[in-house]
Amino acid sequence: MPGLLRGMARTAVVAGTATAVSNRVSRRQGQRWAANQPAPPQEAAPLPASSQPAPPSGGMDRIAALKQLGELRDQGVLTEEEFNAEKAKILAS
Repeated sequence: MPGLLRGMARTAVVAGTATAVSNRVSRRQGQRWAANQPAPPQEAAPLPASSQPAPPSGGMDRIAALKQLGELRDQGVLTEEEFNAEKAKILAS
């Protein structure tokens, strides 16, 4: 039972971190797109909510999360400090 609880807690932490990163990326890209557009259209369709499925528990989800963070850093979406903070959260789980 303790192993199951630990696994569920780890999955929750990883999913929460992935959701936080995804939301931050969405906000930043929305701000960048808004700054690049001269005027918003009269009837703008609402953006679909970004939902991300919970990753499976295990070592592969950490690797995938780290790869995703690295890509976001390389694209300039995350600063080096943000990248290191999120990486520490993933590795601590």
